[in-house]
Amino acid sequence: MSLKEKLFAAGVVGCGGAGFPTHVKLSGNIKHLIINGAECEPLLRTDRYIMTNFARELVETAESLRAELGAEDCTFGLKKGYKSEIAALTGEIEAHRYADRILLHTMESFYPAGDEQTLVREVTGKTVPPAGIPLDVGCAVTNAATLLCICHALKDEPFTEKYLTVTGEVRKPVVLKVPIGTSFRECIELAGGALCEEYFLVSGGPMMGRPIPMAELDKEYVTKTTSGILVLRADSFLSRHNDIPVAHMLNRAHSACIQCSYCTQMCPRHLMGHPLQPHKIMRKTSLSGSLDGLLSDPEIQNALLCCECGICEIYACPMGLQPRKINGMLKRALGQAGIRYPKGEGMGQESPVRELRKVPSKKAAAKAGVLKYYDYTITDLVCAEPKEVRIPLKMHIGAPCDPIIADGEHVTKGQLIGKCPEGALGTNMHASIDGTATVIGNSIRIVR
Repeated sequence: MSLKEKLFAAGVVGCGGAGFPTHVKLSGNIKHLIINGAECEPLLRTDRYIMTNFARELVETAESLRAELGAEDCTFGLKKGYKSEIAALTGEIEAHRYADRILLHTMESFYPAGDEQTLVREVTGKTVPPAGIPLDVGCAVTNAATLLCICHALKDEPFTEKYLTVTGEVRKPVVLKVPIGTSFRECIELAGGALCEEYFLVSGGPMMGRPIPMAELDKEYVTKTTSGILVLRADSFLSRHNDIPVAHMLNRAHSACIQCSYCTQMCPRHLMGHPLQPHKIMRKTSLSGSLDGLLSDPEIQNALLCCECGICEIYACPMGLQPRKINGMLKRALGQAGIRYPKGEGMGQESPVRELRKVPSKKAAAKAGVLKYYDYTITDLVCAEPKEVRIPLKMHIGAPCDPIIADGEHVTKGQLIGKCPEGALGTNMHASIDGTATVIGNSIRIVR
């Protein structure tokens, strides 16, 4: 099989973001392969653990991938403070005599250094056009965890296990290796359990992660894109921040937005020259009070350029407003209306003060109310063998998988249980443990 066929067969998708199928992402005229080791979100340690402990696999796979794709360059992008990760990768690059083919690019610890478009700009000096992708400037970006999955796929091993960080209000912050479909509750128990009776969860990191009320805990299972689980106190800043309804936020913005434009001045996309101006979007939506007649407005359509990093609302806004939430609402409405942003339109000059407005990761953590969990080191890996898993048939961009097993069928780890529909964007799904399988709605439950 070809590289792309192996990736499709193994069900590899991006591990840290929206879950774009990797066999599609690694298509086209790729000149520069960039490995994202910047671990964008404060508190997460998954990619750092992988770079330290699987440096040989990562370096060997990066070179194989570079050669297969015909890329001229391959660069690991990571932060200067990642001393052990840099040492591990450098050692393997030198041991394999790849120094002329694989480079390390180190950056200051700022947020969002691991954003794809930001990383491309840092590593290559090129700017991805508005509504574009890294391939538009000859680049492909994959993070360290995904590269490890590619390593396994090249050996015909399907994507069945996930590395993730569990931290916050837990007894022992850990990096876990668990079968896909493991419950969040079990993951929290593997971190020693929660330190408080009432808590609030975030799937992912504190800046861009998906909020989960405690009451929803038993509906949550590890997917291919779960990068971390944060356990926070029920009265934490992020919990209170999440509880504000959009309608209330628009009313608050109508009376409280002072048009200081800090949200725009600190926006990573705006600083790179994209025509995104959150303060203007906030003004128009708050004055309107509804979306009626707004979607045709070019400034409103600029919301499609938002990467939803959260700097505008968690770090920049002095009034505690939520431009990111408004942009997300507009992006969904524009998508439902079939409105797309024309690629490259409105590209301006990079801000001359971009370097000065990079947000230090530690300050981002402080603004998000999670500074107390910021400085810690994880050296051990905890593995899990759950008695049952629940595997969603859609945990990636594209079409959900079609189940290909019968209720009550015995399956083995690595067995194909869900197939991507013919001709659709998507990927395959495999059993993550041995056991008896049952199709339940849009997921497959497997019990040992």
